Formats: sequence, structure tokens, C-alpha cells
Amino acid sequence: MSEWLVLSLAMAAACAVVLSIAFFNHRRIGEDDDPNQTPDVIEYMTMMIGVIYAIVLGLAIAGVWEGRGAAQEYVRQEAQALHEISVRSQVYPAEVRGRIRADVDAYVTYVVDTEWKRMADGEDVTERSGELLEKIRRDVTDYEPQTDHEGQAYQPLVDQVAIVDDARNARGQSAGATMPGVVWFGLITGALVTVGLIFTLQIRRSFREMLLAGLFSALIAFLLFLIWDFDSPFGRGISATAEPFLAQFPHLDLKS
Repeated sequence: MSEWLVLSLAMAAACAVVLSIAFFNHRRIGEDDDPNQTPDVIEYMTMMIGVIYAIVLGLAIAGVWEGRGAAQEYVRQEAQALHEISVRSQVYPAEVRGRIRADVDAYVTYVVDTEWKRMADGEDVTERSGELLEKIRRDVTDYEPQTDHEGQAYQPLVDQVAIVDDARNARGQSAGATMPGVVWFGLITGALVTVGLIFTLQIRRSFREMLLAGLFSALIAFLLFLIWDFDSPFGRGISATAEPFLAQFPHLDLKS
């Protein structure tokens, strides 16, 4: 199911529920009821709870957006380091250089075409990518430099392999959801309480009040959907992409 369809259904359902409750609640209230008799303390508490929940929503959105940005940065670092390994191996003999570049290409192809799909499902990095990275490490560390020029390139290449390893591990750790279940419980409960409090103000069936109630509930639904969409950095619509790999290795026929 399309995520935009899910969003539309969630917002429509939120509006329908709120407007239905308002409709039946109005039929229950007698004609002699005066909405101006709402105690001031209720209006104050409703306002304060709304402000507190708005702050919580803002922090949640900032948190998941930061997680998504960090995941994209890990991908960029990994792709850049692999590109540096491929380029800096130019100083090595053709046989060694060819082996390093072939293994780098094999690693990139596997990550983008195979491992990325697993990460979209919230799974960790695979053992296979670790094996391919280990081959790159062996290609770099097992070669003994024969000239001063090769010796100067050796340590930077080893450092780049370490950067790839670190970025790969960080990428795997960021593949799952970033929001704990208890936080989701608080967000959903807070949404129900915040939307429910508008009925303490004795909402009427006028077009203006119904419109505002519907828009308010739809906004809450949209913000919760936004948090849910960002909560999986590799798995949903607004997610980290493999673009850094595609940009650094345009010669590979990558499927992503």
C-alpha cells in the first residue's frame, strides 16, 4: 500500500472520528446548555496540555530526522572511503591494483543490490558484506610496498579501510527503528488526550468549529505519520538512499 494512501486514510479516519464524536455529543447536550460556562481552569489546562504535546511532537520529529540524516552520512562516508581506496591504489602494480578495485566493486555491488533491500526491512548488515570487506582489507594489508611512493600510500589506504569498516557498522546499527515502543505509546496516548480535550470546551456543530476540529485532528495524524515515516532511516518513503555509491561508482550497473 502506498505511503501517501496510508497518510490520506489516517488523516481521513482521524477527522471522521472527531467529527462523529462531536456530532453525537452535540445531540446529547440539551438545548439549554451554555458553552460560555466552561470553567477557566479547563481552558487553561487544555491550552497547557496542547503546548506540552506540541513540544513532545517537535522533539520526536527532530530526533527521527537526525537519525535519518546520520544514516545518510554513514552511507556517504562509506562510499567516499571506498572511492578513495580505489583511486589511491593507482600507485600499486597493475595486478594488485586490479585485485583491489575488483574487490571494491564487488563490495559496492553487493551492498547496493542485495544488502540494501535487507536494511529496508530493518535488518542488520550481513556476514557476506563483512567477508567482502575483509577481502579488501587483505588486499591492502598483505601487499608489501616496493618503493617509497607505494610506502607513502600504504598507511592512508589502511586508514580508509578502517573508515569503511566503521561506517558499515554504524550503517547497520541505524537500520532499525529509532523510536522506542514506550515513546510511541506516549505519542499516541498524548494525541488521544489532546484531541479529546477539545470536547471539554463544548464544541458545537457550527461549520467553523467542525472545520477547526477536523483540521486539528488531521494535523495530529499527519505529524504522527511523519514521525513513523522517518523512524526507519532505510525503509520508507523519506529514507536514506544509496546515491553516494551511485555517484562514486558510476561504472557499475547498480540496481538501486
